Amino acid sequence: MKAAPTTTAPAAHSDPRWQAVLNRDAGQDGRFVYSVKTTGVYCRPSCPSRLAKPQNVAFHDSCAAAERAGFRPCKRCKPDQQGTAQRQAQLVADACRAIETAEEAPGLEELAGQAGLSPYHFHRVFKAVTGLTPKAYATAHRARRVRDELARPGATVTTALYDAGFNASSRFYEAAESLLGMRPGDYRAGGTNADIRFAVAQCSLGAILVARSDRGICAITLGDDPEALVRDLQDRFPKACLTGDDAEFDAQVAQVVGFVEAPRLGLGLPLDVRGTAFQQRVWQALRAIPAGETASYAQVAASIGAPRAVRAVAQACANNSIAVAIPCHRVVRTDGALSGYRWGVERKRSLLARERA
Repeated sequence: MKAAPTTTAPAAHSDPRWQAVLNRDAGQDGRFVYSVKTTGVYCRPSCPSRLAKPQNVAFHDSCAAAERAGFRPCKRCKPDQQGTAQRQAQLVADACRAIETAEEAPGLEELAGQAGLSPYHFHRVFKAVTGLTPKAYATAHRARRVRDELARPGATVTTALYDAGFNASSRFYEAAESLLGMRPGDYRAGGTNADIRFAVAQCSLGAILVARSDRGICAITLGDDPEALVRDLQDRFPKACLTGDDAEFDAQVAQVVGFVEAPRLGLGLPLDVRGTAFQQRVWQALRAIPAGETASYAQVAASIGAPRAVRAVAQACANNSIAVAIPCHRVVRTDGALSGYRWGVERKRSLLARERA
């Protein structure tokens, strides 16, 4: 006798996963499966078969759970087998490991040959999965290696550049400013010679810290404890020259506070945006979302040409250190629900509410 399936919500249509099924969201494949009691089968969220009625649907965390409930795998989407997206993700993961472990970044043809694909097809698959081209991924990886090497006790700039895969010092210094936001020697010294002005104020969302480098606003952070915000800035650049109580800068801080209170007014100050190539693409896409509107992580990923990089988009949002001006608060889950926010979900809710007012 077939066991009755168990659902995780009173009805399928009230479960957030039902929206993924309606959208045939391939990004949710592998996270759960759904069964249909009238057919006795279970499917991937992206299954192209005709949609079942929600009252006949139940959700399961795994194929094994669905089979224990008495369902068999769909012959069309084959949820118990590795799908195309999973195979491609594995190929790309292998290519990423090859890039990360090579002395010099392998060329496109070499990576494509290892994956068993043509260079054109491999390039397209790699960018769809990671949001970056293989060359951009290699550059981003070298940037991480540079930062790690410069942070190592006793490291010199010369050893760091060669250990990070730069075979010429000229190429390294050309890229260093954009990778680190300052000269390599200053970064290695914890921000020595970096001049950062900052101030802490209060707004309706709590404490707010605003910091500016020579390039523009480099941090807008929110919290309950002003001292914690200052410590976070000091931890990022322990040897930078941090200057407070500057009358000229206080006027800019007041402008930022006014912007937080009424985001529709705009900021009108230059930003010093530092991040990987992928993060910068995500943050640019966030700034294109109009005030009062929202977009899902999947929509942001699609807008930058990387529809499968939903998790990477979420991580880029989490790494944003310029609140409101780079509006990661406008990104929501596929079902419209509010997800995590670096400075608290309630602040996210409040920002959206005042933008819509």
